[in-house]
Amino acid sequence: MKRLTALGATAGAFVAAGVAAKVLDGRRHETVRRELESTVRFGTVHSPSRTVVATDGTAINVEIDEAEGRRRRGTQPTIVFVHGWVCTLDSWHFQRLALRGRYRMVFMDHRSHGGSGRSRADNSSLADLADDLRRVIEECAADGPVVLVGHSMGGMTIMELAGLDPDLFGDKVVAAMLIGTSSGKLIGRAPGFVKLAPLLRVASPALDWGRGFNSRSLMRRWAVGPDAADVYVDMSDQMIREARTHVLLDFYPNFVTLDTTAGLKDLGRVPTVVVGGTKDMLTPFKHARRLAEDIPGATLVAVEGAGHMVMFEAHERVTQALEGLLERI
Repeated sequence: MKRLTALGATAGAFVAAGVAAKVLDGRRHETVRRELESTVRFGTVHSPSRTVVATDGTAINVEIDEAEGRRRRGTQPTIVFVHGWVCTLDSWHFQRLALRGRYRMVFMDHRSHGGSGRSRADNSSLADLADDLRRVIEECAADGPVVLVGHSMGGMTIMELAGLDPDLFGDKVVAAMLIGTSSGKLIGRAPGFVKLAPLLRVASPALDWGRGFNSRSLMRRWAVGPDAADVYVDMSDQMIREARTHVLLDFYPNFVTLDTTAGLKDLGRVPTVVVGGTKDMLTPFKHARRLAEDIPGATLVAVEGAGHMVMFEAHERVTQALEGLLERI
């Protein structure tokens, strides 16, 4: 009996020590994460660039952060991050710092965005973007399962891919996160804009120059929530101001005719988390709520007071939601 008691006490001590070690390791990781987030300058978190050639020949810029040590040899999924309209792969600054080394991560620039090659207006549809994403998965995440994370137009791209290639979901793709996005009924039709588009294209060099004026106030109004810190306004402004005017013109029609509902049922084959800021002016929170209702089994994460660039201004909440999704699978 004494021996059993001693064994039980020893086992209990090992369990307690293990729990304590896990807690301390978690705290240490959180401390490192916060230090990195506060010291690493926005736009400097990169890995060597590589090119994935799209079906139509467009060069898609991709960066890969490999997992470290034993994590690389395990069965953990590759996380593929897909940014939004007029943004770049720098959209994932905080999530990249928080998860670096712990997971294998793939970051891509949409065609005509960031370091990717320019496409024509008639090759800038959501179907083209979905095909680009498929090519990136095939070339950069061929081994093992994949988790897709998309913001705004990136989320639409994931939904479009589910509609075009549903067999990927539940087989290759094992989970998805949709952030600040919509499946349709986002804006009304704008025939006036369509008529003006040729003139705007001719004037695009002047528009590129003019967009630099007062851009920060536009970011404060449209990109973030009303109480967002200035640093998140500046990050949004720095990234979006670099987008050329032709990107605005070429991709805008996608939002006028937006309808990705065909892929929502198949997204329900895998655990899906929908994240939305309650003060999002571009994809209002009602769209996140509707997505969570229409995707079978989806989980809704409401981020109070956050705007469209929720992965900046509420980056810890978004990262925690992603980590929770990864733990589920």
